Amino acid sequence: MDVEHKDLGRTIAVYGIAPATLQRAVFVVILSFLFFLVMMFTYYIRQSLVYFLLASAFLALYLITLFSWVMLRRSFVTLYENGVSYKGRRAAWDDIKTIDDAGSIHLLKGKPLTLPATLSGRERLLAALRHKAQATRP
Repeated sequence: MDVEHKDLGRTIAVYGIAPATLQRAVFVVILSFLFFLVMMFTYYIRQSLVYFLLASAFLALYLITLFSWVMLRRSFVTLYENGVSYKGRRAAWDDIKTIDDAGSIHLLKGKPLTLPATLSGRERLLAALRHKAQATRP
């Protein structure tokens, strides 16, 4: 349930994307840009349409990966005293029904929150979520 009107209290922890995932994305961005530059230089030298098409494909890959990398960096889970927040959706502890091992937080009302597998400290986060959700149940 989206509970934007409820105060979730002070922030306990923020879980972002794992550094290894971000490093892989940066590697692909740099590599695709380098291939784009090489293909453009080869197109300049040989004047063949094949090299221009290859350069265009590497440019498209570069732009898509760069956009997804920027969006990935903005993806984080915030743990509060009275609930959890992910991508603008908030859930208080008493709104959480169950939390499964796949990272889905099933709520009493509304769609479940699905946490990505690329979170840094995901197992600690799930354990903390289970502990807090069970502690607030009667």
